[in-house]
Amino acid sequence: MKISFYVLSESKAQDFLGFICQLTQTALNKSTQSLLILVDDETLLSTLDEVLWAQDATSFIPHQCLSDIHSKATDSDANKSLAPVLLGSYMPTDFNGIVLNTTIRPVTDFMAATNNAKPSRVLELIRPDATSTQEGRHKYKAYQQLGYELTHFKV
Repeated sequence: MKISFYVLSESKAQDFLGFICQLTQTALNKSTQSLLILVDDETLLSTLDEVLWAQDATSFIPHQCLSDIHSKATDSDANKSLAPVLLGSYMPTDFNGIVLNTTIRPVTDFMAATNNAKPSRVLELIRPDATSTQEGRHKYKAYQQLGYELTHFKV
């Protein structure tokens, strides 16, 4: 699995939602795989849901919240009609696309709690504060010990 760390500058961190939208659009443009944005903060999840619909004045990023999908259908039904971008606090069963992780937990924690989830790529966002930096180092070491291919970008 390939894991890319995006260490955000102060300006990118101030426009955190904008950067997530930009990275999401880039991932969609470069891949046919679905993208899961892991979010463990309900306020951020709700705000991101709104921002993705109005990312540009002339466009939007088609997405679904996992909580909406599972409240309307069974697990097997829900997996048949997924949008290209999913938002949620967990990883769906059998997920094998790209994960954009906004949480402080490594993606492997989410994989361990899910049946047969094997993301092809992980995008880790690291904000320029002490807590996020420390958690980023922890994630980096954990992924390194598992032998994943790691890349690092300062943005």
